[in-house]
Amino acid sequence: MHGKQEISVWFFIGVLLAIYGVLIVGATITSPVEADVKFSEYHIGLWWGALLFVLGMFYSVAFRPRKS
Repeated sequence: MHGKQEISVWFFIGVLLAIYGVLIVGATITSPVEADVKFSEYHIGLWWGALLFVLGMFYSVAFRPRKS
């Protein structure tokens, strides 16, 4: 396998985290909030999805495959 470039597993983990973040934010936006849920005013789904997305983008950019 001389001459082939290997792709880091962290790149794929970053892509998955970014996708999960987008899905969580989308699900949080489209589903109504139940009134009897504690701390519903903090919109934790949006924060958690945004955190996953930012972390995923960080890993995807930091470990992206580069041409040598």
